[in-house]
Amino acid sequence: TVNTDDRVICPSAFLLQTMLLSPQAERNWESLCLMLEDVLKDQSHRQLFALELGSGTGQHVIRFAQKMPFVTWQPSDIKESSQDSIKEYIAATHSKNVLQPVHLDASEPWEKWAGLPCNSCDVIIAINLLQYSSFKTGVFTGAGQILRQNGLLITYAVYAINGTITPSCNEHLDAALRQMNPEWGLPDIDVLRQLAYGNGMRLERMVNNGWLCLVFFVLNYYHTFL
Repeated sequence: TVNTDDRVICPSAFLLQTMLLSPQAERNWESLCLMLEDVLKDQSHRQLFALELGSGTGQHVIRFAQKMPFVTWQPSDIKESSQDSIKEYIAATHSKNVLQPVHLDASEPWEKWAGLPCNSCDVIIAINLLQYSSFKTGVFTGAGQILRQNGLLITYAVYAINGTITPSCNEHLDAALRQMNPEWGLPDIDVLRQLAYGNGMRLERMVNNGWLCLVFFVLNYYHTFL
């Protein structure tokens, strides 16, 4: 059987080849859930629709669904292997509020975001995507269109602050990313703030749990012009 309590999801008895396991996701899911529960608690009286960009293995979205049953979760990824893994986690945990994963490339125009219509999401979550340049702009452009009025874009990553990266381990991470691609690297919060504003959002909140979660809020006036 699969243990779906708060401690661990361990489908080892019938682990399928398509089910992937990320040690990092298993380490940080709890802090992410606590952050999301806090951010969304004022809306827990109603049913929400949330899109997760780059869902990866599926470990996060399954935990989110368990902790926040008032949210219908739409996982997505560009990799077929990740989509297959997510499907297995959904089946193994019998999740009722996680939809089947869709192929979605956040670097593409929002019109290609798996057929999601304008103003269709209450929440968009992007975990460890913004260090890749092609995704950074696409996430904010797409969120500005896909999110409903008063919607939230929540990003989780290591960030630069006013061009400064601390501590040294994060400098090494930034250097490693730039070595793989000169256009990659840790995103600067001020740059993200400007990107958000250009797409009808403002930086509402920063939550520090080792790494930073940024919460961007869709400005009401923006949707009056869409």
